Amino acid sequence: MAKKRMMPAINMALEEEMSRNSKVILYGEDAGISLLGQTTGLQEKFGKDRVRDTPICENIMTGMAVGAAAAGYRPICHLLYGNFIYTGFDSIANQAAKLKYMTGGQVKLPIVYMAVIGGGRSASAQHSDIPYPALMNLGGIKIVVPSNSRTAKGLLKSAIRDENPVFYLTAASGGKPEEVPDDEDFLLPIGKAECIREGSDVTIISIGSMTIKAIQASQELENNGISVDLIDLLSLLPIDEETIINSVIKTGKVVIVDEARDVCSAASHIAAIISDKAFEYLRAPIKRITVQDVAIPYAPILENSVIPDVKDIINTVNLLISSRS
Repeated sequence: MAKKRMMPAINMALEEEMSRNSKVILYGEDAGISLLGQTTGLQEKFGKDRVRDTPICENIMTGMAVGAAAAGYRPICHLLYGNFIYTGFDSIANQAAKLKYMTGGQVKLPIVYMAVIGGGRSASAQHSDIPYPALMNLGGIKIVVPSNSRTAKGLLKSAIRDENPVFYLTAASGGKPEEVPDDEDFLLPIGKAECIREGSDVTIISIGSMTIKAIQASQELENNGISVDLIDLLSLLPIDEETIINSVIKTGKVVIVDEARDVCSAASHIAAIISDKAFEYLRAPIKRITVQDVAIPYAPILENSVIPDVKDIINTVNLLISSRS
């Protein structure tokens, strides 16, 4: 078991699954040259028939995935940045998400749409969005958001083997090196969250790269005598309601950290689940920490001001803890 950053862990999963199944194909923007590092060396190993660079035309790319999957392949559509999901949305929303229903289950679409999401890199407004709120409203697809190298490998392998369209969305930053299992059958179940830290005073639910900040905040809060139950959600569709509700029953106070913009965020949906199914256990209002309803700025000082940080999490938890139980 070696330590890897997220992009090499993703590369490892892709190589293992392409070696395992010749029907797995990979194509998209910079898939061959590997601009971000996920696909390094794959074109050389598997050839240009299975790893292809495509023109910059996302609606064709997303539609190709539907046709290839219906024909028996397991395509991985490399969309590069999450914002490019918007330009490929027609085939995603009207075909990938609906054909299984429209054919009465006769057509299987084992597609992986992969992209990096979020800010923190001064990539500006058109390369820094969190697009999963729009995807969550479609139905007929799955969405996973790994937070580290280990979950990046395990969830990608599960996504490739799944018989349904899966959006695999990761932070562009590699994060810190972490131990990644070498086992070629290391899989993490889609739809299952992980409880990273067990506590009794407050529940923090985090998504993707926000988990790194939530871990840092939890450690500081622990030093100040506040016990945190920290849930790394990992999957937005299906969502692990059982783990969420059990944590709320235990703590009675909840903070949800989501890098999406506030209106119709994943945090809003999670808050609705808790309100519907665990309202009687709440001892304070549910708090959401999200991005302001603005485009992500280019300037680092402005970008940092709109993206949740460790201080935001700590301040929000302290406010909840000081509220009347």
